Amino acid sequence: MVLMGGHVDQEDPIAEARARGAGLSQFFLGDPQAWKGPKVAYPGGAAALRADAEAAGVALYVHAPYVLNLASTNNRIRIPSRQHLQKQLTAAAEIGAAGVIVHGGHVLASDDPEVGFENWRKAIDGLTIDVPLLIENTAGGANAMARHLDRIAQLWDAISGSPNADRVGFCLDTCHAHAGGNELLGLVGRILAITGRIDLVHANDSRDAFDSGADRHTTLGEGLCDPAGIAEVVGQAGAPVVVETPGGVEGQSADLEWLRERVG
Repeated sequence: MVLMGGHVDQEDPIAEARARGAGLSQFFLGDPQAWKGPKVAYPGGAAALRADAEAAGVALYVHAPYVLNLASTNNRIRIPSRQHLQKQLTAAAEIGAAGVIVHGGHVLASDDPEVGFENWRKAIDGLTIDVPLLIENTAGGANAMARHLDRIAQLWDAISGSPNADRVGFCLDTCHAHAGGNELLGLVGRILAITGRIDLVHANDSRDAFDSGADRHTTLGEGLCDPAGIAEVVGQAGAPVVVETPGGVEGQSADLEWLRERVG
C-alpha cells in the first residue's frame, strides 16, 4: 500500500491526515510567498507535534517557501535562500519531518546555467541536512534548473560532487512534469536513470496544456495530464504520495481515492 496524503494547513496536520484517511501530511511552516519563519503553529510547538505525529503514525513533510531560489546569480536572493532553507531544515528536524521539499529554482535568461548548478552544489556543501532535502522538478522557466531532464541531469551531476549528496533526494511532481514538457508514461524510469531515487511524488493534474510552462494544479482526472501517466508514476515510483489539489478535505479525499482505485 502506497503511503498517501495531502498538502494541508499546518495548524494540525495530524487531524488533517485523519480527515483524509491518510498516513501523511505536507505543509508550509509559514507564508510560502514570504521570507518570514519558519514557525510551528501546532499547539505545544515542535516537540508536541513530533510526539503526537509519531504516536498517530502520521509522516510529516515540510514544503519550503516558493520564494527560495538557490540557483540565483543575485546575491540578494541566493544568500537569503540558503539561510532560510537552513532554518526550514532545522525546524523540520525538530518536528521529526520525513523531508523538506524545495523547488529547483532558475537563473536569468542571460545567465550561464552552469552558474546555477554550481550555486546549488555550494549550497548543498554548506547546509546541515538532518532530514532529507528533496529537490522538486518545476513546470516553467526557460533557464530553470529542474524543468527538463537534461537540466536535472546537470543538476544531479553538480550535486554529486558534494559530501552531502546522499542527503539530497528527488520529488517528482506530475503536473510540473506535464507542463514542463515531459511525458508521464515512462518518466519514472527516465528520472531514476538520472537521480537513482525518487523520494516523494506530488500527484497533481494540470489545468494547462503539455509543455505550457504553467504551474496550475487541478483535480485528478479533470485536467490535461494523461491519467494513465499519473497512475503509472505513482505505481512505479515506490515513494510516498502527496496530492496538492484543490477542494480541501473533500476534494483531496476524492483524489486520494482516485489514486487508490488505480494503484492500490
